Amino acid sequence: MIEAIRVDEAVRELRPDFAVLAVCAYGLGNGPSDERSRGWLTEAAEAAPPLDHDKIEAWRAAYRAFGAKPQRTRPSVDALIRRMPLPEINLVVDAYNSVSVRHGLPIGGEDLGHYEGAARLVRAAGDEPSDEVLGDPGIGEVVWRDDAGVTCRRWNWRQCVRTRITEETVDALFLLERLEPLSFDELSAAGDELSALLGTITPGARIESRLIR
Repeated sequence: MIEAIRVDEAVRELRPDFAVLAVCAYGLGNGPSDERSRGWLTEAAEAAPPLDHDKIEAWRAAYRAFGAKPQRTRPSVDALIRRMPLPEINLVVDAYNSVSVRHGLPIGGEDLGHYEGAARLVRAAGDEPSDEVLGDPGIGEVVWRDDAGVTCRRWNWRQCVRTRITEETVDALFLLERLEPLSFDELSAAGDELSALLGTITPGARIESRLIR
């Protein structure tokens, strides 16, 4: 799965500085939020970058580049930082949301058990299958998708219902997305932090990662 993830050339032309660190975790034992995950969220909220930070502004600029209005449909990390206290969802989602907020980068979490084929980031043709929650993407919109259709619209704005991580999720894919000025060292550190938290949740989980740039 992880070796087949790709970023379309049209997206690279839009933002040549884009890179994504894909982290796959197999054999997770997810569950409801607890004191550990609440602590992760609290600590992350205290370390969150300000909303006018260059890392957040870079994502707003990326949205404008394909015609989206980031004040109406916000990049995921922008929207998450505005939600204080951070929402409690479940252990795995709390883990990646805490890393997202701490480092100021978008992170998507996908249930591999509901995936069809490999994840790829493309510019939409406008006829991709989508669900009622997402709605239909516009032509040229940046979307994540698999063989069954769109999994996340407007780069990282909103995820489909089908691939959301739930308490029943066993195998998961996490997409840590990078634009300048976020450094590759910080991207790697965020991946290591997420892997450590997943290992805390499930010590026996198998974790692998791949940088796509």
